[in-house]
Amino acid sequence: MSTTKTPQSVDTTPAPPLADTEPQTAAGKVLWHFTMSLDGFVAGPDHAMDWMTGFSFRTGLVEEYAATTGAVLGGRDGFDAFPDAGSVYGGAWQGPVFVLTHHPDDAPPAPGVTFLNCDAAEAVRIGLEAAGGKNLEVLSPTIGRQLLERELIDEIDLHIVPVLLGDGIRLYDNPGGAPVRLGLLNGDDRSAGVNVRCRPVGT
Repeated sequence: MSTTKTPQSVDTTPAPPLADTEPQTAAGKVLWHFTMSLDGFVAGPDHAMDWMTGFSFRTGLVEEYAATTGAVLGGRDGFDAFPDAGSVYGGAWQGPVFVLTHHPDDAPPAPGVTFLNCDAAEAVRIGLEAAGGKNLEVLSPTIGRQLLERELIDEIDLHIVPVLLGDGIRLYDNPGGAPVRLGLLNGDDRSAGVNVRCRPVGT
């Protein structure tokens, strides 16, 4: 009697290509939104953003987010690095900007910026009210992590670009914390892994 095992059949049906995200909608969401490097950084050291050049995105992407954003919530470190509220989306967006800080008294006044010294959940309430039914964009890794822990983030929206920074400010820096499971919104499979294939290019 043969002991050779019959190999199991392997499904070789090609998987459908991963769909791009649907256009963002102004639905009163708390949106944690960043362009991110392949190794998980959303800013370089000292909030440097000079690495975010030379990448292409789908046509109209900036205008899409500018049209669906009602207010922005950021942190003090980011504000100190980029205090001009008019620079959000390269000036394509204008609206209320809220900066959550423990020391608002020494913050320099800035047009369009309101400094908040309150609980993060209260900052979200204030920001959503000001957004007037559009989305509140959270542009701070630290605040985003706090809101994620409190289940106050509706979506995490990332544009991953082909660059490795190696140092800087990570999107989610939580040493010792438990993994946070997410559901992918590209396509029907919420647990799908995303394949990214890159090749080093000369400088």
